[in-house]
Amino acid sequence: MRKLKVYLDTSVISHLMQEDVPEKMADTLQLWELFREGMYDVYLSTVTLEEVSACPEPKRSQLREYMAQISYTTLDITNEALSVAQKMIDLGILTPKSYDDCQHIGAAVVNDCDCIISWNFKHIVNIKTIHGIRAITNLEGYKNIDILSPTVLLESEG
Repeated sequence: MRKLKVYLDTSVISHLMQEDVPEKMADTLQLWELFREGMYDVYLSTVTLEEVSACPEPKRSQLREYMAQISYTTLDITNEALSVAQKMIDLGILTPKSYDDCQHIGAAVVNDCDCIISWNFKHIVNIKTIHGIRAITNLEGYKNIDILSPTVLLESEG
């Protein structure tokens, strides 16, 4: 059976060390173990790598150590991904202040990922964004993409 193509935004990586939300951190660490085992094809974008690079030390180095434990593909933010990101803003799904989040979604959509995994409930894992992205993928001829929290992905493994 084909592995799911899973796109991770930066919130998932940062929750590997988010001790102020122990339940989310525990779920993220459990999911990371599945990534280490190669259960999924993991994708990140250059935006993800830039956001991790912007973390202060020592967190930046520690997150990079976690990232070195898994295999992942880095996706460039292409003009096509930027077009999807801009369409999200034009349609009022997200605002220009959330442009990085739009780029994460655009990269995942144009690269045929099966799902976006995020802890960002304000901008990504919410019904307005999910319905808006479904409308864009249907109108533009992209395959539908699921937007899930790490917990929901873990529950699907149970």
